[in-house]
Amino acid sequence: MSRQWVNDAVRAIERDFHRSADTHLVPFDVPSLPNIRMYLKDESTHLTGSLKHRLARSLILHGLCNGSIDENTTLVEASSGSTAVSEAYFARLLGLPFIAVMPAGTSAAKVAQIEFYGGRCHFVEDPTAVYAEAARLAEDCNGHNLDQFTNAAQATDWRGNNNIAESIFMQMEQERFPVPRWIVVGAGTGGTSATIGRYIRYRCFDTELCVVDPTRSVFYDAYVNRTSGITLEGDASSGIEGIGRPRVEPSFIPDVIDRMIQVDNTASYAAMHFLARVTGRRYGGSTGTNLFGVMLLAAEMAERGEEGAIVTLACDPGDRYLTTYYDREWLAANGHDIDYYLERMEEWYRTGEWTLECVPCKDSARASREVATTP
Repeated sequence: MSRQWVNDAVRAIERDFHRSADTHLVPFDVPSLPNIRMYLKDESTHLTGSLKHRLARSLILHGLCNGSIDENTTLVEASSGSTAVSEAYFARLLGLPFIAVMPAGTSAAKVAQIEFYGGRCHFVEDPTAVYAEAARLAEDCNGHNLDQFTNAAQATDWRGNNNIAESIFMQMEQERFPVPRWIVVGAGTGGTSATIGRYIRYRCFDTELCVVDPTRSVFYDAYVNRTSGITLEGDASSGIEGIGRPRVEPSFIPDVIDRMIQVDNTASYAAMHFLARVTGRRYGGSTGTNLFGVMLLAAEMAERGEEGAIVTLACDPGDRYLTTYYDREWLAANGHDIDYYLERMEEWYRTGEWTLECVPCKDSARASREVATTP
């Protein structure tokens, strides 16, 4: 291994970072709730268009500094989405080959994004086989499996060093409520929630972390039951790209989470459309899931007469979903009627009254109360 090459590679990534501005913290004002301030941390403005840009940078720096990546290393990842796009970008920056292992049914648009940055896509028929296939490929080519699901929580410096948690709190310093009452995020690898939860405790902030989860995902049940041995059968997709998993990933750390809310996918899609209507900004499905959690928490705060701030993430841009989540025909064909949710979200926006019933949704706070009161 050439130590000089590694030094140059680290410096190249650091130069790329210093050329980049921080992502915006966008106020989301609800006229009927003047004492509750809501914000979107807009991660879609990264060079590769998503929150995963931070993760890809951290994973590759982690490999470089651990001695796992040199000038002859092929980088491999099990991902069909934003993580692979961002990793392909950094691989090209360093002049390294990159292979994304993904299900055979992955959309052509995602494949094109990865290939745009010089990555190669390796397809498998069984979506649950991507983990093992990525490990096999990395071994066969003497490469390095970046393994976002195992390494996300340890590759990011959760004490600071411009991680997303530090960035949020620095940007909030001049706001009316500089220490948020809640931060709301989803879980894909679990790395973002682990970073934010650890940072909150490290800095002794009176902020609570709420993690939202799609219905076809194991994280909510793992949090409530405190078990890691949960897996889903069949199709591995949660229906909300970027969050939700069929197994409990090693980077998911439930003990740094204060509350979890499981959100029906139809409600997530409706929240995307609602946000686009009231802000003119289009984001992806995980942002819709996040926003549903924000609205529920804000409604509870208003009912108790509390004031404060809630921060969540806008994870990726909506133009990636124009033919799916933003397409009414696609929604109808997949059994999602968003009008019920949209009408009540808009009523809440106008009046502050939360009348929304989300039957498939679950809430760990409510579940805990039910368990506590059961004879």
